Amino acid sequence: MLTWLTRDSLAFPPLDKALHDPNGLLAAGGDLSAERLVQAYRHGCFPWYQDGQPILWWSPDPRTVLLPEELHVSRSLAKLLRQERYQVSFDSDFAGVIKACAAPRDYADGTWITSSMQAAYHTLHQRGIAHSVEVRQEGELVGGLYGLAMGKLFFGESMFSRADNASKVGFVTLVEHLRQAGFVLIDCQMPTHHLHSFGARGISRAAFADYLARYLDAPSSATWVR
Repeated sequence: MLTWLTRDSLAFPPLDKALHDPNGLLAAGGDLSAERLVQAYRHGCFPWYQDGQPILWWSPDPRTVLLPEELHVSRSLAKLLRQERYQVSFDSDFAGVIKACAAPRDYADGTWITSSMQAAYHTLHQRGIAHSVEVRQEGELVGGLYGLAMGKLFFGESMFSRADNASKVGFVTLVEHLRQAGFVLIDCQMPTHHLHSFGARGISRAAFADYLARYLDAPSSATWVR
């Protein structure tokens, strides 16, 4: 049975209460306060819903993740990186990145990054928890992504691209940055061919929960000025 959250409590049900169909639906309701969002990621779930729906919280099994040392970069992408066609920065335009990620896409109806979702993650950015990667070409924002950094874990949320392979360049740059800072896992949430091409793979929900227990509060040397 699906658990409905109230605004009075930040507690989530145990992860093993998530539904099998649809895979990983754990709870509904609550709000998008910064405190609840932080608790959600610490617990092992994340919000994902369409405008007009109640807030839905998910913990899929398996969970798609990327271990930084397992990153795969194709020869063509490595060549593009060496050309330095794009300029990559961190945290220089969080609002611009999340707005671009929320823009309509040809392959999807609507967006799950609602105005309320944008405002909530912007609050997390102001608190130093959510971060953005900007990819520019001749000063114009042409790609990027955003997510949350907690301990030695990074929770990826969304990416966008307006130029060939721009988001890939941003992603690879981020992964290398996180690897050098000692991060052990990047949460990719759901499987896609795009992510699998980088070396992302599925792990069990129990294994993901173990990463949370071991590394959420581990010290990190990551800096977000680039």
